[in-house]
Amino acid sequence: MKLRAVIFDIYHTLFEIGPPPADAAQCWESLWEDALADPPRLTLEEFAAECEKIIQREHAAAAQAGVQNPEIYWPAVAREALPELARLGETEGDEFLYRHAKLQRTVKLMPGAAETLAEPARRHILLGLISNCQPYTLRKLDSALSIGQLQRAIFNAEVCFFSFKAGFSKPNPHAFRILAARLQACGVTTAETLVVGDRPANDLEPAQAQGFQTWLLTAAPSADGLSAGDWALLRRHLATRIIW
Repeated sequence: MKLRAVIFDIYHTLFEIGPPPADAAQCWESLWEDALADPPRLTLEEFAAECEKIIQREHAAAAQAGVQNPEIYWPAVAREALPELARLGETEGDEFLYRHAKLQRTVKLMPGAAETLAEPARRHILLGLISNCQPYTLRKLDSALSIGQLQRAIFNAEVCFFSFKAGFSKPNPHAFRILAARLQACGVTTAETLVVGDRPANDLEPAQAQGFQTWLLTAAPSADGLSAGDWALLRRHLATRIIW
């Protein structure tokens, strides 16, 4: 069966993840002083610890309500842990959180991802996203795609699932049920859709349970010297399954 849609995970699939900047602690101090005009009340590590307490509380409350794989909304957590953010307007507050997120880890598009995305996008194949992520992730994605001369508009908003908007995350089967319903509204079945991810338990197994085709990106070497999930191999696969 020919593919009519391809849905991608973001972290470790579209994104290659790197370590935090070496000067993250110093950058945090500068960020605080620039945005809040005060000496930092919390170190970067202390802020993370305060946020973790709130996240654990929210996860426990969600579990009590019967929510499987609960997700938090990071801006709300950060603003509770750092009430000083109330001094900032919405735009300035979002910028603060984005700059903070860049101190947690570095990201860039996986090698070969831009080239692989460009062809189905050019041929108007339905592309989507399914990711455990936060609002800052989408800004990072915009930046990474722009380097590859792409825009987030290549992904159809109707077939994108972001955990921060849902209150639960993968591998909750509801994430894939929601995606299946949205695809159906576009006239596409799960059998005609490929889900691409890096984690069998989070990405592939729950997708397969809903009838999706799947593709695992992995660093394991293959017989031809490419990684088994290398983007070049994925591009070959798509070329045989999609009429280009």
